[in-house]
Amino acid sequence: QVQLVESGGGLVQAGGSLRLSCAASGRTFSTYAMGWFRQAPGKEREFVAGISKSGASTSYADSVKGRFTISRDNAKNTVYLQMNSLKPEDTAVYFCGLTSKYLWSDYVCNRLNEYDYWGQGTQVTVSA
Repeated sequence: QVQLVESGGGLVQAGGSLRLSCAASGRTFSTYAMGWFRQAPGKEREFVAGISKSGASTSYADSVKGRFTISRDNAKNTVYLQMNSLKPEDTAVYFCGLTSKYLWSDYVCNRLNEYDYWGQGTQVTVSA
């Protein structure tokens, strides 16, 4: 069983920054690719950023490239999402996910249906 707990969300003005954290327990964290997704009211959950199990490879949605940075600290079983230059359209509940589909490769996964475990989510609200 895996537990993922997100933190760091909140209310920020446009142009501001937030850093989200996702702490994992219950599995060998360093063997799993991780990702951040978000879901705005009335919309489907969408990919934001992903990172391979080693942290050497990352991938971003076009809408956040150049503004968000995903990273991980395998010693702390934690993945982070640094969000800069926030826009009102970034407002959503942000979820971290873990996928067990790529144990034998250092792959970044951006497909929602390949994630096995999810955190409870953390709300990010960006005011204009």
